[in-house]
This record gives sequence, C-alpha cells and structure tokens, in this order.
Amino acid sequence: MSDVRDVDRLLTQRAAGRIPPGVGGLLSVVEETAESSKLWCGAAVAMTAFGGRRGRRSAAAGLAALALAQLLSNGVGKQLIDRPRPPKEWIPHDEVEDRPDSSSFPSGHTAAAVAFTAAVAPAWPLAAAVCAVPAVLLAVERVQSGAHYPTDVAAGALIGLGGAWLTRRTPRLLRHWL
Repeated sequence: MSDVRDVDRLLTQRAAGRIPPGVGGLLSVVEETAESSKLWCGAAVAMTAFGGRRGRRSAAAGLAALALAQLLSNGVGKQLIDRPRPPKEWIPHDEVEDRPDSSSFPSGHTAAAVAFTAAVAPAWPLAAAVCAVPAVLLAVERVQSGAHYPTDVAAGALIGLGGAWLTRRTPRLLRHWL
C-alpha cells in the first residue's frame, strides 16, 4: 500500500508543479464550467436541440449515468471513505486554497464527466469524442489543483464507467427480469 501512496505523491507533485500557467488557467476554466455538472447539462441541451432523436437519447443516457455516478461517488463513496485531500505543501500554487473540505476519495467531478461521456458514446460516438476532451482536462485539473490524488481520479473514472454501463444496460436488464 505504501507503493500506491508513493506513486500518488509523486504524480500529484508532478502534475501540480509542471503544468504551464496558461494550461493551468484552461484547466481552471473547465473545472469551473463543470462545477455542479453545468458543462454536462449544457452538452445535453445542445445534443437535444441539434441532435434529433439520437441527440435526445444520448442526452438522456448521459444525464442518467451522470446522476448515478454522482450518487455513487458523492453519496456513497465519500461517505464511506473519509480520505483527506493531498497535503497543501505538495501543491506549489494558490489553487490549493480553493478546494472542498469533503473527502478526497473518489473524485465526483471525474465520475460525472466519465459517466456522461461513456453513456453518450454508444449512440453518438462523435459527441462523446467531443465530450471526452473536457472530461480528460477535468481529470487532470483535479490532480493539478491539489483537490485529488491520482487514485481518487482513477476511482472516479471507474465509477463513471460503471454508471454508464448500468444506465445503458438497465432497460435490457429490466426486460429480462420482468
């Protein structure tokens, strides 16, 4: 387990210290836009408005997966695992002062981003590819800002993938069971 902590520390310090200021600014904008799932709700509105039936289906699947991932990560994961945020001395910039007090594990931002993107992908791969760009930037930002360890982000991504899988499979599972 100490190997995982060492890797977490090393990757957190590298991410926090090696991102150029301009890129750091872009990451902050993506994070602010994604706060309270505004980015993903905006994407769902655009898909619904311009994507026809496929857009509506994709948006509905994305939002359902996002809600499930948020429930699992923030409502369950953070309540069960009370992990402190990375130490402030690891982060050589002021963003570390603007982070939540909640548990670090798992990353709810990453869970939501991955869930939305992965749920959209089967019906509309191009829209998912567009959503993947801010989703990846958001995951990087969560480590770079000192809000999360890399393992928190990885766990959030897994929860997001699970939420997307479950959302896409639920109608089929219900038909099978009922």
